[in-house]
Amino acid sequence: MIIKNFKQVSEILKMAKKNSNATRKILKNIAKLKKPELDSAFFQTHLTVFEKTDCLACANCCKTSSPIIVMADVDRISKHLKMKPGDFVVKYLRIDEDEDYVFQKIPCVFLNENNTCSIYEVRPRACREYPHTDRKNMHEILELTYLNSMVCPAVYEILQRMEGVGR
Repeated sequence: MIIKNFKQVSEILKMAKKNSNATRKILKNIAKLKKPELDSAFFQTHLTVFEKTDCLACANCCKTSSPIIVMADVDRISKHLKMKPGDFVVKYLRIDEDEDYVFQKIPCVFLNENNTCSIYEVRPRACREYPHTDRKNMHEILELTYLNSMVCPAVYEILQRMEGVGR
C-alpha cells in the first residue's frame, strides 16, 4: 500500500470502518499467540508495511487525534520553542477526560500544510512511537491497535496482513 493522496486515505478508512467486525476477529485470533510470537508478528508486519508507507501523504493521525503529552514532552518542546513550560501548557494543552494532557486543537497546531511537523525533532513521545505496532507487549494494546486501525491506514493494512496469524 502506497498512499498518494488524502482521497485514498479516506477510502481506506471507510473500508476499515466497514470491516471493523472482521478486524475484531483478526485481533481475537492473534491475541491467542504467545507474547513473543505476537510481538514478532507485529514487528515484522510493521516493517513490511512501513517500507511502502509514506506518512506525509496521509498525516491523518495529526489531523484527527491528539497524543498524550507527558511532562518530558512539555519540557523538551517548550525549550525548543523558547517558552516556559507553564506558558506552553496554557497556550497549547488541555486536560482530557482521562486527566492526561493533550493538545487543545485538532488538527495539531504544529502540522504544516505539507503534512510535515514543525516540531518534528522534539515531537511528543506518543507521536514518535505512533502507531505503536512495532513495540513489545502488543497484548497490552490490542484495543488501541483496533482503534488506530480506524485512524491510520497502515495499521489497518498491518492487521489485514496478519489475518491468518494465530490460527
